[in-house]
Amino acid sequence: MARVNYEDLSKTIASLCAGEDDVIALMASVVCELHHSDDRFDWTGFYRVTGPEMLKIGPYQGGHGCLQIPFSRGVCGAAARLKATQLVPDVEAFEGHIACASSTRSELVLPVFNSAGDVMAVLDIDSDQPDAFTHEDAKALEAILASVFSM
Repeated sequence: MARVNYEDLSKTIASLCAGEDDVIALMASVVCELHHSDDRFDWTGFYRVTGPEMLKIGPYQGGHGCLQIPFSRGVCGAAARLKATQLVPDVEAFEGHIACASSTRSELVLPVFNSAGDVMAVLDIDSDQPDAFTHEDAKALEAILASVFSM
């Protein structure tokens, strides 16, 4: 089973994103590299803040996702609302979980901050394996997101 090497991934993403300022292009590049870096990652994508307390699906890899998620619902909404990473080992145990895909067993959702420190999106990673993600995953991904989007 392939596991991500965050040091290599960080260098690859930095190289791909150098000089780019279009947020959608950056998101698409990050998602593509991340999704294909680890067998645990079943669905990988961004939900962008597009209105007050509302997330809309952005660049992603994997099956269909939910099109809109209010800040008041689900793991993605919680990450945006609380401005904090959500590490969910068992989605069935997360009150208010939105089942965009019935195969999802665990989830890692990270807020994405712009240079002003505002939440501009969340990065949602779903796994069809229970308890797939670690705090090390969260910390490494938080660092990658900060380096790409906090310009």
